[in-house]
Amino acid sequence: MKKKGFLSAFYPDEWVDSTYSIDFGDWYERGFRGVIFDIDNTLVPHGAPADERALALFEHLHETGFATCLISNNQLPRVKPFADAVKSAFVEDAHKPSTKNYLKACEMMGLEKERVLFVGDQLFTDVWGAKRAGIYNILVRPIHPKEEIQIVFKRKLERVVLYFFRKHRPAARSVTVIESYESNGNSGKKSC
Repeated sequence: MKKKGFLSAFYPDEWVDSTYSIDFGDWYERGFRGVIFDIDNTLVPHGAPADERALALFEHLHETGFATCLISNNQLPRVKPFADAVKSAFVEDAHKPSTKNYLKACEMMGLEKERVLFVGDQLFTDVWGAKRAGIYNILVRPIHPKEEIQIVFKRKLERVVLYFFRKHRPAARSVTVIESYESNGNSGKKSC
């Protein structure tokens, strides 16, 4: 049996280019019924309101049958307006990577953690917290390069972890791309 290094504790279950490239219909067919999202740089650029793409995604998810919850380390004035716009439950001031509020999000959706996906853009807060909570996690590339200084430092460390992740799990980068979510919930799909 091959020995795993300590960095593997931070490896995401999957790593894709964008939240908007995830085939959520496939995940629904696999039995998942809830999705927890980080907001900033996962769904929209840092500090931005819900845009048309985010609104269409959440409409598609809800029409598919998914429950959704946003989990953010930001405060109520940032999180609530976004959650209201996309019609989602939310947990603000979540203290990620603490597992407590990941599990609270599952409870709010009325789902066992085994039926929930987590999607986020940071390894050391988003993914590590979900992983420790036992929630299947998908790391996405940040939407926008402009970030707060403390996140810039973490990104340098993330590059090291992701280098070894790619080296040990090269097949993990294959995804089904959803080209666009339209307001009617239809999507164009292509395999990568």
